[in-house]
Amino acid sequence: MVSGCLKSSVSTIERRYGFTSQELGLLVAFNEVGNVMLIMFVSFFGSRVHRPRLIGAGALLASVSSLIIALPHFLSRPYQFAAHPGICECSLSQQGVFPVMLLGQLLLGISTVPIQPFGMSYVDDYASRRNSPFYIGILLAVTSLGPAAGFMMGSFTLRFYIQIDSKDLRWVGAWWLGFLIASCLLFLTSLPYLFFPRTMAQEVLPHLEVVQTASLKQFLKSFPRIALRTLQNPVFMLMCLGQVFCAGIIVGVVTFLAKFMERQFNLTASYATMLIGVVHMPVCVAAIVIGGAVMRRLDLSRSGAAKWCSLAIICTLFVSVPLLFIGCPTQRVAGVFPTSSETACSGRCECPQDAFNPVCASDGTEFRSPCHAGCILNTNVSYQNYTSCGCVGVAGWRWWLRAAGTCGSRCAHLLVVFMVLSALTCFIGPTCKAPCFSTILRSVPPEDKSFAVGVCYMLFRVLAFLPTPVIYGSVIDSSCILWGRKCGKKTSCQYYDLDSFRHRQVPLAYFIKPLFTRLKYVHKQRWPIRLCIQGTTEGKMFTTNDKSQGTHSV
Repeated sequence: MVSGCLKSSVSTIERRYGFTSQELGLLVAFNEVGNVMLIMFVSFFGSRVHRPRLIGAGALLASVSSLIIALPHFLSRPYQFAAHPGICECSLSQQGVFPVMLLGQLLLGISTVPIQPFGMSYVDDYASRRNSPFYIGILLAVTSLGPAAGFMMGSFTLRFYIQIDSKDLRWVGAWWLGFLIASCLLFLTSLPYLFFPRTMAQEVLPHLEVVQTASLKQFLKSFPRIALRTLQNPVFMLMCLGQVFCAGIIVGVVTFLAKFMERQFNLTASYATMLIGVVHMPVCVAAIVIGGAVMRRLDLSRSGAAKWCSLAIICTLFVSVPLLFIGCPTQRVAGVFPTSSETACSGRCECPQDAFNPVCASDGTEFRSPCHAGCILNTNVSYQNYTSCGCVGVAGWRWWLRAAGTCGSRCAHLLVVFMVLSALTCFIGPTCKAPCFSTILRSVPPEDKSFAVGVCYMLFRVLAFLPTPVIYGSVIDSSCILWGRKCGKKTSCQYYDLDSFRHRQVPLAYFIKPLFTRLKYVHKQRWPIRLCIQGTTEGKMFTTNDKSQGTHSV
């Protein structure tokens, strides 16, 4: 839920504190730093510790970290947009906003260390081999409900204004309110985990009891051996790396999806996040559950699961091709886009370079501010009436300022097409999530499940969750055509080249997804099946050929 709140507020936090997309990508990715530092060590203990209590402790720490992320709102000065445009108003308290948020994200990453590997292994330990993929699919789907709730909460809280009139088009929503609500919910939901039993009554894996009686010294001595055994498992590594590439696409796209929709279709932040929470997230959750149910129904083998995943990714690629061409053209902004547009008429006004108060002329041309339009402000009335705008006119005809704010979009009808295709993409891809994780769990000895999942999630963090938000943010920044400035420093982007924005962001997925498909193919063709026999005390591995699929279904 906290991650959903943060991703839904990306553009609002960017506008409020003047962050670049690259800085926001780093902020989103920074929670993976704390996770990577501990996940392998914590996951190693797996079934040897009280997993439900550690999950509850992690949720309590997540509650505290959510409060820390919201703290900058209460430490910085009240938001006043351009109250004194000629005065430098860089608050010293705002200079510490980014480190405080990074600290909150770091603690949030640490809090998730026990939740993912322990939760998945706990479910798999006490479910039959046939039902386990279905239960894992439900677990992964419920995990996706948190970000969906975060996006919906963000849509609600961003409708509240901060310190300015609600009619001002440059408002900043109450981004911090969602983190406070999430903190309270995390605290309440963490309490039941503290009372879950260490082992379920119907436990059927006696080898776990033997491992649990070993000493801590024996655990530490066996760590290198278990780590090497896991990392040398080709089936496990290929399936994990395949999921890593998919996860990289998902986290990169989802982080900036709301901002992408805001800019491409001229949506408000609250409406864009609402669409994601209502359409994309529920579709993704349903797809994960359906993927687990299909695997349970068909009793797919390892080979069948690999084929399913490869087919899903290939279909996703073809469905998402039209997204390259769905979007609005870049708005004509005098002196900004196209670069050859004339602005000499406002030269005598000596407009400040950091002025940003968009106004729209009746001919569809947008100006950065009334000053850049050559207007004179009449202050004798209670509302702003821009008159004698010297730059608003074409071929001898005088035009007028139609409205304060941006000119808006003339291609709103494309939003429906975009939502349908993107929702279809969100449905096809996640259907392979449960089959992949089920195969991963079956490719290692039962006592190594938690550690294997921890290794897999560590690879997610290092190779996907950490770099891709920063990469996507950098790509988005490269399409900026006008940067905001405050106190001589570059702040957030004011105008983007929307065609470049779209054409540079979407193809990143086309670079990564084929790697996923190739890994699945190599995994299927080169290595024989290597699965765990559950229900035995030794947890031995066996090898078989793909020809008799009835003996190695997973």
